[in-house]
Amino acid sequence: MPKNKAQGIIFGLIMSYAMAYGMEVYNVAIKEGFTLSAGGLSNMTNIVFWDALIEASYMGLFVFIVSNLYGNRFGASFAAKHCNPEKDNPYICQLLRQGATVAVMCPSMSLIASILFNVILAGNPVSQLPAIWVGTVLKNFPMAFFWNFFATAPFTHWIFGKIFRER
Repeated sequence: MPKNKAQGIIFGLIMSYAMAYGMEVYNVAIKEGFTLSAGGLSNMTNIVFWDALIEASYMGLFVFIVSNLYGNRFGASFAAKHCNPEKDNPYICQLLRQGATVAVMCPSMSLIASILFNVILAGNPVSQLPAIWVGTVLKNFPMAFFWNFFATAPFTHWIFGKIFRER
């Protein structure tokens, strides 16, 4: 875990971009129709990874900004109210914080994505934004939850540990 502000920024950037990339792979695959074909996501092609990388290049910045403005704080606050690492298993407290952060970040990032991709770029009317946003949250939350718990967080902790080895 980060020991100072600079390490916190690096940790946050790794987490933000890893999260954004995984979510963009998922959303690009859906947008390109792979979930509608026989075999579903198993029929993805490599172009999905490239297209997702392009979108993640700027969505990762949104994730970093939103998580630093309020996402991480709300997640930490919720976890602190429900779990004490001195009394409870610290790993369970970490998982609770992750889940609470996803519960804040997913609706926030879904709103940003809905505005950017559906209203601005696709030209849907702003009056449809509430329905578009709810649909986007329903689509993205399960992926965000499991991607965070089983891919992004372990990857970020692993790579951060390689960069900042404790002596």
